[in-house]
Amino acid sequence: MKVTYIHHSSFLVELDHMAMLFDYFEGDIPAFGEGKPLVVFASHRHGDHFAPVIFELAGKYPQVYYILSDDIWKKRVPDSLKEQTRFMGPGETLALFFDASGRNSFCGEGAGEPDLSVKTFRSTDEGVAFLIQAEGRTIYHAGDLNHWVWEGEPEDYNRQMRDNFRGEMEKLAGTHIDLAFMLIDPRQEKDFYLGMDDFMRMVGADTVFPMHFWGDFEAAGRFKALPCAAEYKDKIQEIHCRGEQFTVG
Repeated sequence: MKVTYIHHSSFLVELDHMAMLFDYFEGDIPAFGEGKPLVVFASHRHGDHFAPVIFELAGKYPQVYYILSDDIWKKRVPDSLKEQTRFMGPGETLALFFDASGRNSFCGEGAGEPDLSVKTFRSTDEGVAFLIQAEGRTIYHAGDLNHWVWEGEPEDYNRQMRDNFRGEMEKLAGTHIDLAFMLIDPRQEKDFYLGMDDFMRMVGADTVFPMHFWGDFEAAGRFKALPCAAEYKDKIQEIHCRGEQFTVG
């Protein structure tokens, strides 16, 4: 797999036979294999995770599909793209087959393994997190599903946020994840690492990219230096700039 960091929580993942674009709202999308379908995911409607500009991609690539959180307004989708768009709420599953004729639409049924299987989890903010299976790989994008503890919030609020987050992680526990995108948010100050640490201890993944770090490219290094990360820090990738590309086994 080839992974390109675009901006904030947005990444392009290129597999052998398709590419996936996550939570895009701005930035340069790198070139990928000619003729490969592009699947665009948006985890929720916040402006740092979704922008209508994603619908312009349908005019730039031969096959583009959209999998959107159902908190995104359906009227934002152009009529011409509705056949190639699916909305998903928390706790839903979807098995999809690309139209073999090359048309920009999903087939409702297909023979054998689906091209793409998606399962969603309830965010602790808005929308969903995505667990995706494609081409023998399992990929997780957290969206804004995070352990959102904030200084100054009531203790009961922070406790409930922790319990909600860990409840979703328990649903993921036992799943082998090849590639994950998980939050470390410096705005949480001393608690910026809590969601990532919970995820790694309760679920884990072979390779994990930090995201949602608001341009603080040193945040991953600070996290990996914490004692709690000692057992798994080698699985955490450090990102240094927009457009950086990685090859993931």
